[in-house]
Amino acid sequence: MTPIHSYAPIPNGGSAPLAIVPRLQPDRFAEAIMATPGARLVSFFGLPEESRGLRLMAVLARPGDAELLVTSARVEDAYHALTPALTQAHLFEREIWEQWGVRPEGHPWLKPVRFLGATSRDPGVMDYFEVEGEEVHEVAVGPVHAGVIEPGHFRFQCHGERVLHLEISLGYQHRGIECALERGPRKRTPHIVDAIAGDTSVGHALAYSQIVEALGEVEVPARGHALRAIALELERMANHAGDLGALAGDIGYLPASSYCARIRGDFLNLTLDACGSRMGVGWVRPGGVVPDLAPAHASAMADQVTRGTEELRRSFDLIRGNATVRARLEETGILAREVAEELGMVGPAARASGVDRDVRRDHPVGHYREVEIPVATRETGDVFARAGVRSLEVAHSADFLARALRALPSGAVRRNDSESVPPLAPDRIAVSLVEGWRGEICHTAITDEGGRFRRYKIVDPSFHNWMGLAMAMRDQPISDFPLCNKSFNLSYSGHDL
Repeated sequence: MTPIHSYAPIPNGGSAPLAIVPRLQPDRFAEAIMATPGARLVSFFGLPEESRGLRLMAVLARPGDAELLVTSARVEDAYHALTPALTQAHLFEREIWEQWGVRPEGHPWLKPVRFLGATSRDPGVMDYFEVEGEEVHEVAVGPVHAGVIEPGHFRFQCHGERVLHLEISLGYQHRGIECALERGPRKRTPHIVDAIAGDTSVGHALAYSQIVEALGEVEVPARGHALRAIALELERMANHAGDLGALAGDIGYLPASSYCARIRGDFLNLTLDACGSRMGVGWVRPGGVVPDLAPAHASAMADQVTRGTEELRRSFDLIRGNATVRARLEETGILAREVAEELGMVGPAARASGVDRDVRRDHPVGHYREVEIPVATRETGDVFARAGVRSLEVAHSADFLARALRALPSGAVRRNDSESVPPLAPDRIAVSLVEGWRGEICHTAITDEGGRFRRYKIVDPSFHNWMGLAMAMRDQPISDFPLCNKSFNLSYSGHDL
């Protein structure tokens, strides 16, 4: 068991003085992380010191513990990498090296994450892993794709049709989201947060709002909490419906593809009716939500959710009941539970491999403290399992919405009607987790002596999960890549921060 003085406990959606976060020696820092039973890196990033050096900040979660654990270490030019003993640290350490030039000695695969900062070269230039051998060949896809697909490069090492290794390279947009949030919050900050990942506006806005509320000691009204949960579950349902349709479309099964696409539109339109945006932009704000729902409107939404969910169930029955379709989805892109856990994966992609992990149950905040939404898992870890988890999650969210929309608490929906942000406490750290539709979203903010954001760190679920897609493609025919890729449906923009 790790000594209690090795970390500071912080509840999800809470804050603590930065001074109570231990500053360990680098070796003790690594030991504390490794010795914490079941510890998982939720976030790991660098905080520049006023003097020379960098403070490594780690946020950990462990099974059965509602509190998050925060610890740190001061390093200068280098430190012993965590990755050889803790695989889930590998991308975080690459990011720290790229941003700050602090080298994790012994990292097995040190290379840029987003081609910027202290280690940048020409944009997009990277030394890719190569497999040597007779009849081994290389296939490069991207980073420029057709239509509106965002830039990402996929480098396959193949023997015939069989994929030996897939390397995924992202970060070509250089969006600078985290830098834009520093020295905030400002008037435009919520709009930047809404755009972190356009299909997850509600999830990221909720994570940010919980940060501001923790640092500003803002109490959200019960009705505001309930409407936030409704917004988040509507976002989950719309995206899952779209993914089920896209999976059907990728194998040319047009009946389910067409039905699911229409149902996704119906769910998006419920959000549009509620807040004026199909993607939920502007609905969740610090202090609560902005538009309220009239009782008649809420009741009508509940009826529409029930109808749409029943239609989606029948659409998934088309997929599940068609032997040809199932043969295409089953045993394709298998990701073992052990691999998912080793990588620290989150969301439906992890739960489809049997990883029982969900922020709504494990670290509940707001309305989720009052309700219980079952966690949907599967064991086979293939494309069919990832589709099945999505279908179950829609049903569970619909059950919640049918109750919540008809039993909304009375009262205000926001602490006040002002757009202003309350003064934030200085020299504190706040951590906010939200179970977005792709999985766990983590925002961590550290304020300076004036109560402004000194550092704002975002971890989108895709950051944890892209390596899972690469592992799922091993020993698969390369023609399965579009289907496997869609079954994860990870975010390019959420990764490029």
